[in-house]
Amino acid sequence: MLLFSITGITLNHAGSIAAKPVVMTSTGVLPAPLRAALPAAPAADAPLPPPVAAAVDHAVGLNPAGRPAEWSEGDVYVAMPRPGGDAWVSIDRASGRISAETTDRGWISYLNDLHKGRNAGATWFWFIDIFAAACILFTLTGLLLLQLHARHRRLTWPIVAAGLAVPVVIAILFVH
Repeated sequence: MLLFSITGITLNHAGSIAAKPVVMTSTGVLPAPLRAALPAAPAADAPLPPPVAAAVDHAVGLNPAGRPAEWSEGDVYVAMPRPGGDAWVSIDRASGRISAETTDRGWISYLNDLHKGRNAGATWFWFIDIFAAACILFTLTGLLLLQLHARHRRLTWPIVAAGLAVPVVIAILFVH
């Protein structure tokens, strides 16, 4: 909950937090026998064949295995987005030249992307959903506890009502 709150603040002030992305490029060459392994007319978004993906990983240090590829007559492009950064690999089908680029936007960007669930994978997707469900359960049980103790504290329900009303009034008056 603390991390979620902190990243809520960093997302709200993203324009005033300076970021200096670090971009690294690398190149390599796909061996001729593996160039021949590139299908002439692959299915849309078909991943690279495993031996080609392994050769790309060895040549440029990025593993495109299992990721959807964009195939054209001239090249194959594989996007590899991730939290806090981005990467891509392109293979020239004729020459076998491999071009790759990795961008790291820093740890604040990484945490912000985790906050939003951006490019974080299925496990993180489910973690966020389970965490959100737990927060809902926590909130509902908290309201039940408030109901149990409200008779001894006269300001309980006016404070709860204010907690609901203040954001609604701010949204109605100031969010356009």
